[in-house]
Amino acid sequence: MRVQVVLSALLSIFFLSLTVFAEIPKGMIHGSVRIRPSNTAARNAVITIVELKRSVLTDENGAFEFKGIPVGKYQMFAHLDRVPDVIKTVEVTGGDQTVDFELSLTPVSEQVTVTATGLAEAVGSSYQSVASVGALELGQRNPLSIGDVLESQPGVAKRSFGPGSGRPVIRGFDGDRVLVLQDGLRVGGIASQSADEVEPIDVLALDRVEIVKGPATLLYGSNAIGGVVNGISTNDVYQKGLSGYLTTFGGTNNWQAGVSGGFKYGIRNFLIFGSGGAQRANDYRSPQGTVLNSFARTGSVSGGAGWFPRKGWLVFNYSYDRRRHGIPVRPDAIDFESLRERRQSFQVKGGLRDLHSVIENVDVALSYNNYKAREFEFESDENKTELESTATNKNFNYRANLSHRRYGKFSGTFGLSGFTRDYESIGKEAPAPRTKQDSFAVFGLERVDFEGVGFQFGGRVEQNGYSPEGNFRKRNFVGFSGSAGVRVPLWTGGSFVANYQHSFRAPALEELYNNGPHPGILVFDIGDPNLNSEQGDGVDFSLRYKTDRVRFEGSVYYYNLRNFVYTAFTGATDSSSNLPIVNYAQANSRFVGTEASVEARVASTLWLNGKVDYVRAELTELNKPLPRIPPLRGTLGLDWRYKAFSLRPEVILVNRQARVFDNEKATAGYGVFNVTASYTFVTKRVAHVLSLSGQNLTDKLYRNHLSFIKAIAPEIGRTLRLNYALKF
Repeated sequence: MRVQVVLSALLSIFFLSLTVFAEIPKGMIHGSVRIRPSNTAARNAVITIVELKRSVLTDENGAFEFKGIPVGKYQMFAHLDRVPDVIKTVEVTGGDQTVDFELSLTPVSEQVTVTATGLAEAVGSSYQSVASVGALELGQRNPLSIGDVLESQPGVAKRSFGPGSGRPVIRGFDGDRVLVLQDGLRVGGIASQSADEVEPIDVLALDRVEIVKGPATLLYGSNAIGGVVNGISTNDVYQKGLSGYLTTFGGTNNWQAGVSGGFKYGIRNFLIFGSGGAQRANDYRSPQGTVLNSFARTGSVSGGAGWFPRKGWLVFNYSYDRRRHGIPVRPDAIDFESLRERRQSFQVKGGLRDLHSVIENVDVALSYNNYKAREFEFESDENKTELESTATNKNFNYRANLSHRRYGKFSGTFGLSGFTRDYESIGKEAPAPRTKQDSFAVFGLERVDFEGVGFQFGGRVEQNGYSPEGNFRKRNFVGFSGSAGVRVPLWTGGSFVANYQHSFRAPALEELYNNGPHPGILVFDIGDPNLNSEQGDGVDFSLRYKTDRVRFEGSVYYYNLRNFVYTAFTGATDSSSNLPIVNYAQANSRFVGTEASVEARVASTLWLNGKVDYVRAELTELNKPLPRIPPLRGTLGLDWRYKAFSLRPEVILVNRQARVFDNEKATAGYGVFNVTASYTFVTKRVAHVLSLSGQNLTDKLYRNHLSFIKAIAPEIGRTLRLNYALKF
């Protein structure tokens, strides 16, 4: 009943916001897209007018054309698979307008995001703090996990239980409070509740990864109070003819090697696509020696087909992901644990475009994930391997976004989403009962753009229910999340953005029902089925500046969370597992932090780059720091570009972290020196990028404060990586 009332209220607000306007003059936009430095025509590039949600493809000569464009100022962007986007602002005055784009196979600052609002927009125009990592950078970093590739972003760190299980931490938030998605849908893994698990995403097959920093509960779910990481593929974008990519790489130190490739083939209004890849890495070496049992293996394959009629699209995709990685151990260990994970995923996505009615666009997505993780123990003294435990997680996701036609100053989207989940864990390390979870939500997000100021506001009502087997209490949570933001232009290229968010989070399954050894977080944890929902209020302020010579964004934020769930150490130890016993408890908490990035062109071919981030998080009533909070970190680098060659040295400086929680040890500060060089050459149909990078070139001994096993597993020592990427 409460959901129906709120849905009726949201719909009433939406219809009251509609205004009638008269027909206005129209014009035409045409132009071309070229690829630097070869000046080759970019065929099958997607050109989009953001405000009108209209897109066209370039032809064989890289040319495009829009007709019937109402007069006004618009943002346009050019997108080519696995190539960084380019964004331009154009003002249509009623006649013909020429807009040309130049794409470059080098990392750039300005990107396009669809995660922040559900609609395509420039990262710099988003009300929330958003970052995007493109396919080129994803490949150059040779990631074993999604945490590996994102840890260099401001405000993002990596939690790990070894190199095969890295997961992003955003502004100090970890676990269930950071939501990892692929194409806007949950991926079905359980890495949020167990640090030794990995998110089952083939990072090298993605077009880009987007990070929304700060509460993103409005569109994606109550548990995203820390942020959202969304892997974006482009299988729902039609391209004529054959196109694809191939990436292969190798590395010293742990002798990492891998390959990834994919293709699209479009004929008439049909599209078929596929991708696959595999990689392996042996035990890595730190300056202290080899870290035993730190190996990793991954393999994945996916494929599907799509139908693209004039005003819609329908796509089916199947993917299979299989992984195996070890849990690092001390040099004198005789027992070695490893995990084997596999995921099958079925996904159907579709939509309608340019409906010329109140509802202009409709997007619908469904997915089913079947995830299984098995933990094995190899006893070297007896030369035998035993299955310790098995966990399965089956979930069905659905989502519908409806965007209405722009009326005057108003534009926006609304919709519904939900999922069901069946989780079961069997074995001597199975802490939680079999539990079924269901969730349903309705949401709306509206935007009002005036000449000198813009506003964004929205709300979400969500229900989460848990039904465990056995003598456990069933729980049902209903809550509201809301946000309001304002963006004010200050000067040419500069703007100020302020946001307020109210968040609601239902306790996670493990926080409610766990009662047993949990090696994935190195505790014997005892849940509390009587926990209350978390409620939070936060503000963040951003200053942005972008010109041809300088790009800057700085943010400060403050979050106050009531009923924050944390692990309270009891001082006792479980005699069987030898793990410390903790209870899930609640108290008020506070997160305060800042992050900034700057790129400045100091010469025609030379850019200076800098990044810094810091967060301070604590339980306010107990005056106690929260565990595994990233220390102060800064990066200073150069980017020298001469024609098709690029050289990028950088120094990463990390401060000591002495603000520690119970049973947590301080971590020393450190500095790391890295260099990446790349060369790009483009022919009429094929683009090639060859990269060589050196990581930790001084072979510095250092430890990641967010690692659960930092005492026995320092970070990787000096390594060289060679990467070759081909796009056709």
